[in-house]
Amino acid sequence: MEPRLSGIRQIAITVSDVDAALAFYRDVLGLAFLFQPAPTLAFLDADGIRLMLTTPQGAGTAGANSILYFKVQDIVPTQAALVARGATEERPPQLAARMPDHELWTGFLRDPDGNLVGLMEEKR
Repeated sequence: MEPRLSGIRQIAITVSDVDAALAFYRDVLGLAFLFQPAPTLAFLDADGIRLMLTTPQGAGTAGANSILYFKVQDIVPTQAALVARGATEERPPQLAARMPDHELWTGFLRDPDGNLVGLMEEKR
């Protein structure tokens, strides 16, 4: 039997302060809160994918993570609304690539630890 991976179920992001990160991802970005089993750990739902907020484990450091990209509709007003709710804008939405059947638009925000949060829209 050949090993095979399926879809992503959970993504962990390291943060320096779980409560501050929880406020950002829940209250600013609007992700659904799931549970918080400890002060250093919280879980949210991003359309069926769990987002785990945790303090660094081992040699990890906060703010040195991969970029999370969230699919949105109407990227320009969506990003403006998130900035109005307290997100720090890194780069306003712009055309990233022209594909045969759509345009890919991306914009970027930063969370309280400086992690990049990408927004992406596939405009048909």
